[in-house]
This record gives sequence, structure tokens and C-alpha cells, in this order.
Amino acid sequence: MLRDISPQNLFMGILAAFVGSASSFAVVLQGLGAVGATPDQAASGLMALSVAMGLCSIYLSLRTRMPISIAWSTPGAALLATSGAIDGGFAVAVGAFIICAILIIICGIWKPLGRAVAAIPAPLANAMLAGVLLGLCLAPIKAVAFNPLLGLPIVIAWLVVGRINRLFAVPAALLAFIIVMVIGVDFPENTLGSLGGAIVPPVEFVIPEFTLAGLVGIALPLFIVTMASQNIPGTAVLRANNYDTPPGPLFATTGFFSLLAAPFGGHAVNLAAIIAALCAGEDAHPDPKKRYWAAAFGGVFYILFGLLAGLVTAFVSLAPSILIEAVAGLALIGAFSGSVVAAFKDDDARESAAVTFLVTAAGLSFFGVAGAFWGLLAGGLIYFLTHLRKAKAS
Repeated sequence: MLRDISPQNLFMGILAAFVGSASSFAVVLQGLGAVGATPDQAASGLMALSVAMGLCSIYLSLRTRMPISIAWSTPGAALLATSGAIDGGFAVAVGAFIICAILIIICGIWKPLGRAVAAIPAPLANAMLAGVLLGLCLAPIKAVAFNPLLGLPIVIAWLVVGRINRLFAVPAALLAFIIVMVIGVDFPENTLGSLGGAIVPPVEFVIPEFTLAGLVGIALPLFIVTMASQNIPGTAVLRANNYDTPPGPLFATTGFFSLLAAPFGGHAVNLAAIIAALCAGEDAHPDPKKRYWAAAFGGVFYILFGLLAGLVTAFVSLAPSILIEAVAGLALIGAFSGSVVAAFKDDDARESAAVTFLVTAAGLSFFGVAGAFWGLLAGGLIYFLTHLRKAKAS
């Protein structure tokens, strides 16, 4: 096994971990903070997710000898960012994370649930995701309006580098964010001392609370977007690269590591898609049987990033929140455009997808339940009535 290690898969593992972390950690921090996490709890959640996905990547890759890459649920974090604070605070959100993890495990070991998730019309799932992402994707524009001198460099860096290599567009925006902070933001006098104290890895155990609002408003939508937008596409990437493995055990394993991360503030980990393409492609190694080390090395560097989560969170907290929202929004534009295209390409489901998108994007909350659930419910009703009418007509 050790003979399969090469400089290629080491480099690709580092690249995958860097891109995976730098491109979306802002979304995670934004999402955890939105559902009530304190800065320390958000740092703990980021750490728990990084370590969980690192360990899961190493375990699955070495066990199967396939380049199985793991990521945190970026669409799930975006969902949290638009859900807002829930009655009962972050403890209820953590309870919802645990329920979501259990559902993912069940989906992996009990085929009827997996078939039920697959039966959700793809246009509606994508429309819900697009509605969730819309608010965050507007953040870069709001950042420029807030302060052009601070917001424009971030957007310009993303735009220019993205025309050269899309893979590095968001890391470039993150670098611009750091430069803007250093040059344009006035730091408190004790900044260095507070950053130094944040080097110690953060660990915040949250006693979960379980409520109906948490189940319906967070757990179920988080489960749906994680499965539909991450786990299922992740298996498709593996198959496209000729790695054929039963998806059930992979889902169950990601659910297990999600369950371990949840009490420390982590919302969910899942199979990666874009990162998986890096580790499963020819650049990772000419021999497909030796590419699994790229995903394993990626897992190692995820863990190292997680140990620095406290420092990362402390540094980010010094900036105006709209700037980190701008980085998060730029990271999600690709996902937003893809979900919009997938939602509205089917003529028969276009109206129901539009209803799902609009209700979700409106962010309305009833009985403590966030808009994503109501969007899917409203769109599902239109979808059912439309197909019922067509069935009677035929």
C-alpha cells in the first residue's frame, strides 16, 4: 500500500484540501452563526467538520483503495445561513444535526429510505437549493454597495482569476479578503494577543435539544440538500471515473462521521463532487489503482486545517460580516447557476419549481419552521396537482 504513494497524489491531496477548505469555510461559519452559534461554537463546528471529513476520507480511501473524497455540506451550510435563529438556540440546531446524521445512516443501510429520497423530483430539490442560495449569492453585490474599496477587490480577484482558472477563483477572492482586512480594517489594540490565544484547537460540546421545529425546519431540509446535492452527485463522479462501489455503505459512513461531529457543532459531512473529480482524475496518478492516496492525503490536510479553526474564526470575526458573506456568496455562484438550470429545464415541472424557488427564497417562517421546508411542500403540491390533472386528461 505504501508503495502506491507518489508526489502526484501528495500534491493533488494538498490541492484538494486547500480548494475544499478555502472555497467554502466562509459559508460554514456564516451558516453556524445564523442558527445561533457563538464564535467559539462556530469555531468548534468548523474544527469538528474538518476533522470528521479528514478521518472519513482517510478511512474510506484506504479501506476501499478508491479515491473517495469527503467534504462538508456546503449547500447545507447555505441552508442554515438562510434559516435564521431557531427557537431554543444552537442546542436545537445541534439536535437537528444529529437527526440529519441518523437519517443519512438509515438512508445508507435501509434501501426504502434511499429510494424515497431519490423519488423527490429533481427539479424541486434543485429549486429549493437555488432558493436557499439566492440570498448569499447577492452578498457580493451588497458588499460593494457597503464599501466599494473593501468589496470590489474581492469581486475583482474572483472575476479575474476565474477567467484564468475557475478552480482558484474563490481562493483568490479569499486572499483578496485577507489583504483587504490587513490594509483596510482597523483592528483593536489587543488583536495579536487574541489571535495568539485562538491557536489552541477549539472544542465546544453542545448538549442537543430535540424539537419539532428543529426536525422540520432544519433536519429534514438539511438531509434532503445533503443527499440530493452532495452524496448522490458524489457517487456519480466516482462512477464517471470508473470507480464502481455500492453507495449505501458510503452514505452510512458519512452519516456516522456526521454524527460524531454534530455534538461539537458540525452540521454534516458527505461525499465530495468537485474535490472528488480532482482526486479521481489522471492528474492524481496515471494508474487509477493508486489514486486513492490523493484522497487520503487530502484527509490529512483537512485535519490540519481543522486544528487551526479557532485562529481562522478569530481572524474572520474581525472583519465586517458582509465581507465574509461576499466570499461565501462568490463560492456559491456556481452551485446556484447549476441548480437554477436543473430546476427549470423540465417543462412539466417548471411551474412547481418556480413556486418552490420563490417560497424558499422569500425566507418566510411559520410555526418556527424555515422557508426551505415550506418551499418544497408548496412546490410538491403544485407538482402533484399538475401531474394529477395530466393523468386525468390522458
